[in-house]
Amino acid sequence: MRDALLPAGRRPAARRAGEPVSAPDGIDINVATADEIDALSALKGHGFEIVRYREERGRFDALRQLEEVPGLTGKVAGLDGMVRFG
Repeated sequence: MRDALLPAGRRPAARRAGEPVSAPDGIDINVATADEIDALSALKGHGFEIVRYREERGRFDALRQLEEVPGLTGKVAGLDGMVRFG
């Protein structure tokens, strides 16, 4: 039924398992898996901690909140445009 809400000829975009949760303006850090986060070179090796932190404390609203994730203090500079908070 959701298809009926879309303009003619358009279908909802389905995300396949393993497909990155990304957009032209970056990866959505609030829904990405640890593997998808690790695919970003600046966050490689931190995906597990980011997901664990998100599951324990809730969604991220701003880049500065990533500084609170163990191991990321002082490492979030330059992530602007690579991550988003959808």
